[in-house]
Amino acid sequence: MDKLSVMNAFRRIVERGSFARAAEDLGVSPALLSREIKLLEESLSTVLLTRTTRSMSLTDAGQLFYDEALGILDAVSQIETRIRDGAGAIRGHLKVNASSSFGQTVIAPILPRFFDAYPDLRLTLSMDDRVIDMVEGGFDVSIRISSALSDSALVARKLGTMRQQIFAAPSYLDSVGAPETPQDVANHRIIGFLLADHLTTWALHGPTETVSVDLDPPVRVGNSLVLRDLLVAGQGIGTLPDFVSRDAVARGDLVRVLPDWELPAPEIYAVTTSRLGMDAKVTAFLDHLCVALRP
Repeated sequence: MDKLSVMNAFRRIVERGSFARAAEDLGVSPALLSREIKLLEESLSTVLLTRTTRSMSLTDAGQLFYDEALGILDAVSQIETRIRDGAGAIRGHLKVNASSSFGQTVIAPILPRFFDAYPDLRLTLSMDDRVIDMVEGGFDVSIRISSALSDSALVARKLGTMRQQIFAAPSYLDSVGAPETPQDVANHRIIGFLLADHLTTWALHGPTETVSVDLDPPVRVGNSLVLRDLLVAGQGIGTLPDFVSRDAVARGDLVRVLPDWELPAPEIYAVTTSRLGMDAKVTAFLDHLCVALRP
């Protein structure tokens, strides 16, 4: 037994007045309890209990040990209760990591409602377009968009799917014409996304087939919001995730190019390093996020 277990066993022996009754409560044998108490007494170089065939009583040292053990065991119980209660409470400090575009277009709009729901929660939102080390950064959760997660140490929750489509400004298409087939895209000015899997090859899924188009984008940017703004300015053709393109399309600033064709749709994941599951504050945040991601 460890020391806390021995303290608890000693407490039970004293309160039950019998090794046999205490052993029954603890689910162990009286012989094991007797051996553990003997080892405890030997480690303290003193007798804690005087025992005869008919009675048992505490020595002065035993009374002191019992009183102190009560305080320690009650303190441990209170700590465990506070931790269990806290695990289900929406409070503390939540550290979130996401890409700049996802943070600005999806997370930022939900924050006022989230803060109203959980006013005791502190939030740090870090926006970085490259994959970060969650442990080194001390993040509770990171939002990642990928066809597959490579880090097996992470625990992931799927939040949704990101559609990727081709866009251009009406002004650009009016000046040079719109591509009519996937192969025509190679003849246009492409604005490429540096961090995308499809920077130099677009695998376009159509109604009946998939066509791969090799590209050499003359302009390459590492932020999809910048890419969107360049497209709106009539600088070329490019691909955008739905959460970045939505407002520009609604305003008429961008239109779909090759509307029957799309790139592969990666998944949106919330990842954490905890193997014990996501705690209450992370779950509450993701629940709000899932509402924003609904079509």
